[in-house]
Amino acid sequence: MSTQVVILAAGMGSRLGRTLPKPLTQLNDGRSIMQQQFDNIHQAFGKQAPVTLVVGYKLEHIIDAFPDASFVYNEQYDQTNTSKSLMRALQASTSGGVLWMNGDVVFDPEALERAASYIERDQSFVCVNTAQVSDEEVKFTVDAEGFIKDLSKTVVGGLGEAIGINYISSNHKAILLHHLKRVADQDYFERGLELCIEQDGLRIEPIDISDLYAVEIDFVEDLERANLFV
Repeated sequence: MSTQVVILAAGMGSRLGRTLPKPLTQLNDGRSIMQQQFDNIHQAFGKQAPVTLVVGYKLEHIIDAFPDASFVYNEQYDQTNTSKSLMRALQASTSGGVLWMNGDVVFDPEALERAASYIERDQSFVCVNTAQVSDEEVKFTVDAEGFIKDLSKTVVGGLGEAIGINYISSNHKAILLHHLKRVADQDYFERGLELCIEQDGLRIEPIDISDLYAVEIDFVEDLERANLFV
C-alpha cells in the first residue's frame, strides 16, 4: 500500500505578509515551499505516493500549482486551526496510516527517508528537534520509555520542538480522529495527539532530526533562515 501523505495548507499565513497562500512562497532555489515538500515526498516514497492537500485560503492558486494532487476543503479555514484541517483529511483518507506535515515547513529530504522505516512498520511518530526549545513552538516531553508524553506550546521543561512532520498508524487513526472532532476549533492537531496519549495510552515515538534542517516559515526571518539551506 502506498504511503498516504497529507499537507495542511488551508491557513491564511498572515504573519508572513504575502498575498498568496504561504505554501506557495518562493525559495531562493526557485521552488515554492510546497514544491520542495513534494520533491522530498517523491524522493522518499516515489512519484506515485498519493498526496492530499487540505486547502482553504485562496485555494485556487494551490490547485492550479498542483493539479495532480487530491484536495480536501476546509471551508472554515478562517475560523479553525490545524486540528480541524487534519480531521477533514483523516476523514477523507483510505485505510492505512497517514503521514502529514504543515504546509509551511522547509526541511531536509533525509527527514522523510529517516521516517520511512517507522512508516513501514506502521509506528506513529512525531519528528522533533532537540537542539532548540523556543517559547513560540510546540514542545514535547517523553515518558520513562521514551515515548511522547506532553506535546503543546505550553509544555514546561520541553526536551525540544516538534517540527510539523508526523505519522499516525492505521491502528491509531480512528482514535486520533475521534479526539480531533472533540477539540476546540482553535486547537492545533497536537492537542488531539495529547488526548490520544492521555486517554488511550497511545505510544507515539519522537524521531530526532536535530542533525537535519527543518524550518517552519512564520515570519520573514524564518524564510531567510530556510533559504540558507536550499
